[in-house]
Amino acid sequence: MPSDIKKASKSASDEPKIPVGIHWYVIRAVSGQEKKIKSYLDNEIIRQKLDEVVPQVLIPAEKVYEVRNGKKRVREKSFFPGYILISADLANNRALDMILNMPGVLGFLGNSQVGTTSKMPVPLRQSEVNRILGKVDEEAQEVATPTVAFHRGENVKVIDGPFSSFIGSVEEVFDDRKKLNVVVKIFGRNTPVELSYAQVEKES
Repeated sequence: MPSDIKKASKSASDEPKIPVGIHWYVIRAVSGQEKKIKSYLDNEIIRQKLDEVVPQVLIPAEKVYEVRNGKKRVREKSFFPGYILISADLANNRALDMILNMPGVLGFLGNSQVGTTSKMPVPLRQSEVNRILGKVDEEAQEVATPTVAFHRGENVKVIDGPFSSFIGSVEEVFDDRKKLNVVVKIFGRNTPVELSYAQVEKES
C-alpha cells in the first residue's frame, strides 16, 4: 500500500502545469463568430474582475481596401479565421474556467493533454507573438508594383507585414489586382493569406 501511494504521488507531481504569469495563448473558436466570442469574453472579464489576469483579447486583423460600385471602402479581415489570441495568467483557475466555458470556445490550440479532461494550454513562443503582433502600417504609401510574374505552386518568401520571413506556396494569382493567395503554415496549420506582389519575393 505505501508503495502505491508513493507512485500516485510521483505521478501527480510529474503532471505538467500551466506556466505562472501572463502569456499569450491561442483559443480555437467557432469560425465566423470570433467577434461575438471576443465580446462575450471582454464582458465576462469585466464582470468577474479578471482584467489583471486576462489583460487582452485579440482578433488579429488587417485593413483591406476594396472597390465596389466605384466606391472605395475599408473592411477588417482576420488573419486567422477560427482563432482568437488571449494574454492571460491561466494558472488562475477562475480565468481558465471562464474561458473554457465561454459559448463558442472550442478549447485551446496546443493542449499538451489532448483528449483528456485536463486541458493544459501551451503558450505561444515569443518569436510567434512578435510575428503575429507585427505592426501593419495602416497608412502605407503606394509602392511600385514589381514586374516579376508569379505562378501557382511556386514558393515565395514574405518580406513585409506580420507574416514577414514566412515561406509559403502560391495558391492563386490575381494579376489584375497584383495580389496573391499564399498558403503559409501558422500554428502547424496551412492557412491561406492574401498578399500584394510587393509583400513577397520568389524563394531562391
